[in-house]
Amino acid sequence: MTYLIKGARVLGGEPKDIRIDGGVIDEIGVNLDAKGAETIEADGLIALPGLVDLHTHLREPGREDAETVESGTRAAAAGGFTAVHAMANTEPVADTAGVVEQVWRLGREAGYCDVHPVGAVTRGIEGRKLAELGAMADSAAHVRVFSDDGHCVDDAVLMRRALEYVKAFDGVVAQHAQEPRLTEHAQMNEGEVSGRLGLAGWPAVAEEAIISRDCLLAAHVGSRLHVCHVSTAGSVELIRWAKSKGWQVTAEVTPHHLFLTDELAETYDPIFKVNPPLRTKADVEALREALADGTIDCVATDHAPHPVEAKETEWAPAAMGMIGLETALSVAQAAMVDTGLLDWAGLADRMSVRPARIGHVGGQGHLPAPGAPANLTLYDPAARAVVDPAASVSKSRNTPFAGIELPGRVQATFLRGRPTVLEGKVV
Repeated sequence: MTYLIKGARVLGGEPKDIRIDGGVIDEIGVNLDAKGAETIEADGLIALPGLVDLHTHLREPGREDAETVESGTRAAAAGGFTAVHAMANTEPVADTAGVVEQVWRLGREAGYCDVHPVGAVTRGIEGRKLAELGAMADSAAHVRVFSDDGHCVDDAVLMRRALEYVKAFDGVVAQHAQEPRLTEHAQMNEGEVSGRLGLAGWPAVAEEAIISRDCLLAAHVGSRLHVCHVSTAGSVELIRWAKSKGWQVTAEVTPHHLFLTDELAETYDPIFKVNPPLRTKADVEALREALADGTIDCVATDHAPHPVEAKETEWAPAAMGMIGLETALSVAQAAMVDTGLLDWAGLADRMSVRPARIGHVGGQGHLPAPGAPANLTLYDPAARAVVDPAASVSKSRNTPFAGIELPGRVQATFLRGRPTVLEGKVV
């Protein structure tokens, strides 16, 4: 199928026409011939490369009550994503070639975006023995990112071995940085608000201690380390220091850590309970600045769906996590573009180009250009809407942005030239 997208502002630039043919971008120019093509009017829309998420929980296999590969990738497409990395903490855990291939095949069958399984670092994400890293890397899923996300690989010897192992095939270990002994029974960020509310505090140093250790280990081994969901100003400084040494360290930040603060816990609403916890306004500002200057490489959603009963309960027993695929681009616009910290080209770099590079995602993360795969997002930055959980494409409704007016709307998403979203609706 041939499409002609008329008048889109590529990366926020001047309006251009984009001709898509055979799954690739055939031509970009002014007043292109529409003959033989289905025309899509894109006046006022920004054309971005399809977004790539390094951190998505699709829950399948095992927790299909919260999300499935199909429902999660539909939500991803609705948010402008053309590729996601499915985290390993499923039931059973994605710690073998068989499980990662199952997730990969489910993604191909659904067809809404590319699904790249993340393999567990340790068997059963129990932190005792390495999982089948080589077998997962050699599988049909071609796993290159490994993480025990939800759990920290807190054993330094085991973390070193994992870094050494993945080096053989240029893999990356994505660490959930949380010293477990410092966060036992923790409920929210340790600080003024936790003291006032009487909730057990989650200190910033619990994240920062693991990051500093793992940066040193990565440097010692000469391997690649990726830091998941960075949440503190201190973590930013450690990552900045590691990068200044030329070490192979990358990092991500979530939309909710760019926008929300620990003061929301004063409502005692578990919708704001997340791991790592929401931090202070000073942390939010540091994270934004770090994303702008490249210290933090990319935005990753940490989309964490939960069934209603896991969230609509008291704070202490409530599950940690928030959905975020459908609101990620809007939150990033509000936090980074509307504040002048990034332009649209910079945001495309942080939400597509860099995450694709970190995850070794072939065919994704290419800026719109003739000959590039037609993975595109058409986005209306002028739209504004109040977030309604009932309208979510995800199977779960646990968004922290419910009732908040956010800018922007994804109007269309193309996966290799095939529309998965048109006129704001998943097709």
